[in-house]
Amino acid sequence: MNPLRTLCVLACLLAATVANPQAGSHRRSNSLENVDQPSNWVNPREIEQLPSLQQVNLKKLQEMSLEEGATLLDKLYHLSQFNHVFKPDYTPEPSQVKGYIVGERGQKIEFNLNTLVQTVKRQQRFGDDEVTIFIQGLPENDSQVQKATRKLVNAYQQRYNLQPYPTTDVDYSSEEQRQRGSSEEQQSRQQRRRQGDDKEDTKTGDLIVIQLGNALEDFEQYATLNIERIGEIIGNRLVELTNTVNVPQEIIHLIGSGPAAHVAGVAGRQFTRQTGHKLRRITALDPSKIYGKPEDQLTGLARGDADFVDAIHTSAYGMGTSQRLANVDFFPNGPSTGVPGADNVVEASMRATRYFAESVRPGNERNFPAVAASSYQEYKQNKGYGKRAYMGIATDYDLQGDYMLQVNSKSPFGRSTPAQTQAGYHAVHQPWRQSAQGAASRRQ
Repeated sequence: MNPLRTLCVLACLLAATVANPQAGSHRRSNSLENVDQPSNWVNPREIEQLPSLQQVNLKKLQEMSLEEGATLLDKLYHLSQFNHVFKPDYTPEPSQVKGYIVGERGQKIEFNLNTLVQTVKRQQRFGDDEVTIFIQGLPENDSQVQKATRKLVNAYQQRYNLQPYPTTDVDYSSEEQRQRGSSEEQQSRQQRRRQGDDKEDTKTGDLIVIQLGNALEDFEQYATLNIERIGEIIGNRLVELTNTVNVPQEIIHLIGSGPAAHVAGVAGRQFTRQTGHKLRRITALDPSKIYGKPEDQLTGLARGDADFVDAIHTSAYGMGTSQRLANVDFFPNGPSTGVPGADNVVEASMRATRYFAESVRPGNERNFPAVAASSYQEYKQNKGYGKRAYMGIATDYDLQGDYMLQVNSKSPFGRSTPAQTQAGYHAVHQPWRQSAQGAASRRQ
């Protein structure tokens, strides 16, 4: 039997016995002294019906509906919080955590965490401009994860004017596939024309991908990942980059998806502990729930881990969390189990990476206009407040609070037009204005 179920069933039965010493008594109490006993909020039969940890994987979650997957994860999460069932005791060896630098010719320059700094040293002109480090939080043997990562890598190749990545492109053997593969690039060109700027908005930069998710073989390792330890290891590597490769912290943008969003936060804190300086930016892409938390210690991502921290929540009640973690938290279509077009919690979680990738593509930086609001209903009723903003690569570093926006169910996901004027404080701010040429093209 799953040890989590065994422990929780025994705890429930014991709590029920202690709480009801007199059999047959139906007297109810309004006292809160027993509120933490599992028998007050969970049925032992429900626990027995939960799958074992070995049975919970991305494939199983994708076979479930969005609501079914979210319900399962919610039960596992709440049970894990009882008596710290999950201990954060899984730390992959640095040699097990692979990654690669995307070279100027589109090639993968591979490394593991032990050899990251030595590999970077061999790259000419590394760190002359931006340095983006993406920490992957889920294994790439899943098609949704692989696709989202590919989109992000390809977007940065365009942004940094690197060569196409031949090993990750789709097969354009049919006309339909060719059209599908070029749709996002066409959207980029159309967006630039609407803005009256046909010039490519690219710059030089370096992209590093750390494949932490590939070191997580099952849900147990996912739930018991030692976020603090692996984050400290990555943070120490960042310190080495600044000390031995002379990469300034002002140009480092750390991005993490799922549990790796929390790893990125710890890495940022570790960097500050060692250097006294903060990284410029950390972006969290659907940061996950933390199942295994260390006792008597705060853990995971938090505002203050970098000069600016932003988060995109696309599966707040599924694989992600609705907890406010950043200077600014974006909730596409509001905090919910998923977003339009996502059929399961895995796909919903990966949409955060897809949205950010779309914003990285030159010309798409303002595809995701958002408004400060406390709920999606408030946003829909034009009762938002505060400064208008853009989710993604173009997010202003002075933003604070919660922002809502609408997204499309299919790519391109961004609505690109300015968010509607709100009835609150937001109305006094000038919206982003499209060019007259763009306005004319929309009327045609």
